[in-house]
Amino acid sequence: MHARVKEIIRPALPDGRTAGWAMIREGLRGSIVPLVTPFDASGGVDEAAVLSLIEFQIAGGSHGISVAGTTGEPSSLTHGERERLFEVAVGATAGRRPVVAGTGTNNLPETLRLTSSAEKAGADAALVIVPYYNRPSQEGLYRYFRDVSSSTSLPVIIYNIPGRTATNMEASTAGRLRGVCGNLVGIKESNRDMDQVTRLLQECGDDFLVYSGIESLCLPMLAVGGSGHFSATANLLPTEVADLYNHAAAGRWDEARRLHHALFRINESIFWDTNPVPLKAAMAMLGRVQNILRPPLVPLSDDLTTRMRSLLHDYGLLPKRGGR
Repeated sequence: MHARVKEIIRPALPDGRTAGWAMIREGLRGSIVPLVTPFDASGGVDEAAVLSLIEFQIAGGSHGISVAGTTGEPSSLTHGERERLFEVAVGATAGRRPVVAGTGTNNLPETLRLTSSAEKAGADAALVIVPYYNRPSQEGLYRYFRDVSSSTSLPVIIYNIPGRTATNMEASTAGRLRGVCGNLVGIKESNRDMDQVTRLLQECGDDFLVYSGIESLCLPMLAVGGSGHFSATANLLPTEVADLYNHAAAGRWDEARRLHHALFRINESIFWDTNPVPLKAAMAMLGRVQNILRPPLVPLSDDLTTRMRSLLHDYGLLPKRGGR
C-alpha cells in the first residue's frame, strides 16, 4: 500500500467519516491513469509490458495508477487475471504511487471477492463500478455499495458511468452512502451532466473526492471543486495530463486552460471507437504495447488507424513524416 495512504487510514469516526480525511484527499488526488491491460501474442496478460507502462507513468508524473478499469478491459479478464494484475501493479509501484484497483462487477459476491483480493494485494483503494446490465434502483445501489464498503478497510471510490451501465448513481444516493460508509471516499464521474458534479459536492461535502472520468471534462470538473481525473489520454501523455491537474491545483488557470485546449484533439481520438480500441492502436504505434484486444473488441479500422498515425505525428509523438 502506498505509504502516505497506509499511514492515514484510521477507524471510522462516529459521524461515519475517517480520521485523517485531509491526508486521504492528498494521497488519492490528481491524475490517476487508467492503465490499459497489455496482452501478448498468445492473448495472455503481458506482465512485462505492465511493468514497463507503470515505470513510464511514474517517470511521466502521474499521481496514481489504476488497473482493471474500463480502459483495462476488465470484463474480458478472468477473476484470476484481475487479482494477479492487482499484485503486479502493487509490486511494480513499490509504494511510489497509490494503486487504485478496479474491483467492481455486476455480481455482489464477485465484487466482494475482488475487493478482498485487492486489499490483500496491498492496493490503496478500490474502484467499484455501478453494477451494469442489472439496472438497479437507487435503493439497490445504496444497499450494494453499503455492503461493499462494509466488507473492506480500503477506501472505496464509486465508478459512475451511465453510458456503460444504463444506471446513474444519483447525487442524493451518494450523499446517503457518505453518511454511513466511513471509507467511501469519492466517485469517478464519467457523466457529462456537470450539474450532477455540483450536486455531489453539495450532498457529500467539498472534501469528497470527485474525479472526472471524461477526458474533455477534466478541467471543468477541477474548476467546480473536483479532486482529479482518470483520463485514458494519460496512457499517451502522462506529463501533460498530470500537469493539467498540477496547474489547476496551484491556481495557474491560464496554463491549465492552454493544456485543456492542447489536449482536446487527442482526447477526442480516444473515442473514435470503443475505448480502449483507439488507444491501444496509438500505443502500439509508439511501441508500448501490442495492438491486441480481447473479443468482442477488434483492432481499429484501417481508415481510423491512418488518422491516428497522422494525429500522433501532429502531437510530436511520432517522428515527422519524411524523417525530418
